[in-house]
Amino acid sequence: MSRLIIEGGHKLRGNVTASGNKNAALKLLPACLLTDEPVILHNIPDIDDVRTALTILQDLGVEVSHLGEGSWRIHAANVRKTEIKASLASLIRASFVFSGPMLARLGQITLPGPGGDLIGGRPLDTNIQGLEALGVEISLDRNGTFHMRAPFLLGAGYLLLAEASVTATENTLMAAVLAKGETIIDNAAREPHTQDLCHFLNSLGAQIEGIGSSRLSIQGVDSLHGGEFTIGADYIEVGSFIGAAAVTGGEIRIKKANANGRGHSLGIIDYIFRQIGVCWLEEGEDILVPAEQSMRIIPAFGRRIPQIKPHPWPGFPPDLMSIALVVASQANGSVLLHDWMYESRFFFVDKLIFMGAQIVLCDPHRVLVQGPSPLYANPQGVTSPDIRAGMAMVLAALCARGTSTIHNIQQIDRGYEKIDDKLRSLGANVIRENGQGQGLIGQ
Repeated sequence: MSRLIIEGGHKLRGNVTASGNKNAALKLLPACLLTDEPVILHNIPDIDDVRTALTILQDLGVEVSHLGEGSWRIHAANVRKTEIKASLASLIRASFVFSGPMLARLGQITLPGPGGDLIGGRPLDTNIQGLEALGVEISLDRNGTFHMRAPFLLGAGYLLLAEASVTATENTLMAAVLAKGETIIDNAAREPHTQDLCHFLNSLGAQIEGIGSSRLSIQGVDSLHGGEFTIGADYIEVGSFIGAAAVTGGEIRIKKANANGRGHSLGIIDYIFRQIGVCWLEEGEDILVPAEQSMRIIPAFGRRIPQIKPHPWPGFPPDLMSIALVVASQANGSVLLHDWMYESRFFFVDKLIFMGAQIVLCDPHRVLVQGPSPLYANPQGVTSPDIRAGMAMVLAALCARGTSTIHNIQQIDRGYEKIDDKLRSLGANVIRENGQGQGLIGQ
C-alpha cells in the first residue's frame, strides 16, 4: 500500500497543468456504450477511478485503445454481456451510471451496488425515479444487486426529480436520448461535468436542449453516431491547487484551467475563497494564484461568524469543503463550515486537531474553525479516508512544520492525477513509498 512522505514548510512555486474533469470522464466513458461507432475522448485524467471505468468497459466487450496524452478510443460495437462484476462495481460510485446507457443499448443490466467514498448516506432513490419514469423495471435481490429490464424505453414526458442529483440527471438523460418520445427533466443538475456530458451526447447526434439550466429537454433519437470530444478541466483539482498555494504562501500558475473553452468558470468558488482570504487572477485559460494573500476571514454582516455551505451548482461544490476547511485553519478569523449533504464529510478533522488546528466538531455536519493555527507534522502518519479528505491532509502536511506521512493514498489516486509528481514540480518535498504508483490500464 502506497504512502506519501511530505516535508512541510516549502512554498509552492511554478506552473502546473490542470487535469481533465474526473466526474466528466466517469460519465462520458459509459456514454460511449450508446453508439456502436468509435468515439475518441481527449483530456481523460490518468486516475484510478478512470482505470476502473475503462476496465468495466473492456469486461463488457468494448474495444479500448490508449492514444496517448490523455486520449482514448472507445468502440462499443460488440457489447457481449449485461452484467457488471461486483469486484469492479464496488470500486467506484460511478459504476451505477452504466445502467442508463446499457438499458438504452441492450435493454437490461445486472448491477451490484456501487462503491465510492464513505462520506455518508448517498441514496440512489432519485436515480431509480428517473429510470422507472422511462419504463425500466427494477428489482433488488438479497445480495444488494440490481436487476433492471427495459424491452423498450419511452420518453417520460415531464419528470420532476426529487433532488438536483448529478448522477440521477446524467443517468436519466443517457437513457432518454435513445428513448421513444420526449423527456423533460426538471430540477436537473447543472454542474460543469453534466454540461460536458450533454454537449458530448449532442455531438453524437442526441437532441438535448436547455444545457446549463435546471430544465433539460431531451427528444429521443433512433441512434447515435461516433465522434470526438475534449472534456473540461477538473475544477475540484484546480480549487485544490489554489488551496495548496495559499496555505504554503506560494505562487503558482494553473494552466488550462478552462481547457475546453466552453466557458466553465469557477463561479462561486471564487467568492467563497475570497471570504477566507484567498484570491487569484484569470488569464485566458490559466489561473494565477499570487503569493500575496490576505488570509483573513471576512466576517458576515454585523460581525457575525460567516458560514460556508455546499450547494448544487452553481453553488459551492461539496467536494471542496475539505479543502476550504484546511485553508480556513491557516486564515485569520473564525468560520463555520456546514456540510448538510454528507454526515461523514468532516470525520477526518481529528487528524487536523492532532496537528494543532483549532477546530471544534460541533456535530456530524458542522465544524467551527479558528485560525490561524500553526500545524505540526504527524510523523506516525495519518490515513486518507476518502479522496477529498486525503487531499486536504496533503495540504495540511505541506504547510506543517516537520515531516508527515499519509497512508492509504490509493484514495487520493482515485481522483488526482500523479499528485506527487505535480507537487514536486512546484517545489514540494514529496516522496511516494511502498507502491507501484499510478499507471495506465494495460501497462
